[in-house]
Amino acid sequence: MAQRCLKCLKYTMCLANFLCFLCGVAVLCFGVYMMVTIKTPLTPTLAKFNLANMLLISGIVITCVSFLGFLGALKENRCLLLTFFLILFLMMLVELAAACLLLLYENKIGEWVKQDLTAGLDRVKNGPRNSTDMSEWDLLQTQLKCCGVLNVTDWGDRVPKSCCADKCDTPRPSYHKGCVEVMQNFFEENFLFTGISVIVLCVIEVLGMCFAMTLFCHISRSGLGYKL
Repeated sequence: MAQRCLKCLKYTMCLANFLCFLCGVAVLCFGVYMMVTIKTPLTPTLAKFNLANMLLISGIVITCVSFLGFLGALKENRCLLLTFFLILFLMMLVELAAACLLLLYENKIGEWVKQDLTAGLDRVKNGPRNSTDMSEWDLLQTQLKCCGVLNVTDWGDRVPKSCCADKCDTPRPSYHKGCVEVMQNFFEENFLFTGISVIVLCVIEVLGMCFAMTLFCHISRSGLGYKL
């Protein structure tokens, strides 16, 4: 009976990690697609931290970790299972630490984003309108439906067409809210969803660690620790 339960645990872990591997490949491919086609910056002067790069990194991590867990369970290898356990444990600690830092330094992060946006806008105002920074500002303002950092007056007399909803030839700004306010409202509206997602992710990681450690202990008792 115990052997059948452990075999069920083994193949359940293999199936779960295989599904996670497929999800990781899908995220990775989507990240590559976005990197090739479009770039969506979080802030204009932090173009490297865009959605495409974040998806790419997330896809690589999910793919590698899930493949490690799948192979460790399938081959009943203690070394791979222990590595899988430790990586999941470290990932959970990083996620919890990041969540705590966001809660503790929410105001400072908001000020930092505001300063970053202001610096990017000042550079664009003093530079050519066909620059890369300007295209990033146009993309940011079009997607968030905002204009400037605090409001439309940040642009002075050079209001870009991305502040106009109907792309009119003579811009009459229809987006009067600043991008900082829109970003803050967006994160506040999705705060509960983000918290639930982090909790669900941590629960999945804890279950993965429990499965891996149970299988690891069984393999250690049966003397199959280095079975290939």
